[in-house]
Amino acid sequence: MKKIFFPFLIINALLFSSCTKVINIDLNSKDPQIVIEGNISDQPGPYTISITQSVNFSQSNSFPAVTGASVTVSDNLGNSEVLTEVSPGIYHTTTTQGVSGRTYYMTVVTNNKTYLAQSTIPTLVTLDTLILEPNNSIGPPFYIIPFFLDPVGSGNYYRCIETIDHVRVKGSFLYDDQFNDGLVNGQPILNFSDSLNPGDTVIVELQCVDKASYMYFFSLDQTISGQSGAPANPVSNISNSALGYFSAHTSRKKITVIP
Repeated sequence: MKKIFFPFLIINALLFSSCTKVINIDLNSKDPQIVIEGNISDQPGPYTISITQSVNFSQSNSFPAVTGASVTVSDNLGNSEVLTEVSPGIYHTTTTQGVSGRTYYMTVVTNNKTYLAQSTIPTLVTLDTLILEPNNSIGPPFYIIPFFLDPVGSGNYYRCIETIDHVRVKGSFLYDDQFNDGLVNGQPILNFSDSLNPGDTVIVELQCVDKASYMYFFSLDQTISGQSGAPANPVSNISNSALGYFSAHTSRKKITVIP
């Protein structure tokens, strides 16, 4: 195919570029920050707290493990234990058992800095079943609705984690009872990035989380989807400017197969 050039476009581009100021953004100006991710549930342990460091934009997406930290988990009844580092940056509990209604405290000490967080396991809301609702528009052939009854009294927060054929779907699916207090959940897990095919095995985990954990995952999803405006770190419930979260929650799972 013959190439055709348009001189007036080139001239306009040159004129425009002469009036444009070049702004250099330093994406590597931030010092590495500690990233802590901790989970305690009402299911049997051990529970895991992972500690890494953030990296600059130009570096590979591989977060260095933080080793040799002192990690302690305790509860409001006075139980406490020091976690064991089972692999670089991965710390496990041994005796801690999550109980609904109990508050848990995490203390991490590393590089002469102390990071604190607390989270309370809410009252259990049972995941009764998974409902498949046909989708007659663009998208997957079915929507999956986690069927559960929200207890009367506002202030309940939920996080769903979906796994399709042993592959976890990225992101969280979040619910609250602001407009659904005391009612059966009828909101589907909206999943447009991954297709559902006949024969797929789907596992959904329903977590009842406290408000601080919910706000972290909500702000994380907003950041990933670009709906938060200017890029910002998710709202962490960990002190001393640490990134990440500490979540104490209930956990119930259901499985279904796409027909």
